[in-house]
Amino acid sequence: MVYSRFRMQSLSEDEKRQVLGAVLADQLSALHDAVNDLPEIKKQLDRLEEQVGVVKDDVKVVKAAITSLSDQVNTQERQIAELKAF
Repeated sequence: MVYSRFRMQSLSEDEKRQVLGAVLADQLSALHDAVNDLPEIKKQLDRLEEQVGVVKDDVKVVKAAITSLSDQVNTQERQIAELKAF
């Protein structure tokens, strides 16, 4: 329900209240719908938090493996250099 300024001026006070009431009812309905969605949003956030925790743990494992492989490569490079120098 869109009313121009001119049209609103031509309405009686009772009609203006009805228009404003309808606008407020639409806004309250939208707010009600948003509030009703909050539990589902909370569930989704909880699942996302759990998945991020799993990814975080996986990243720690990958980081440890890379560190170990890097150490092994450095050791082998040092040993190769020692053998070449021999």
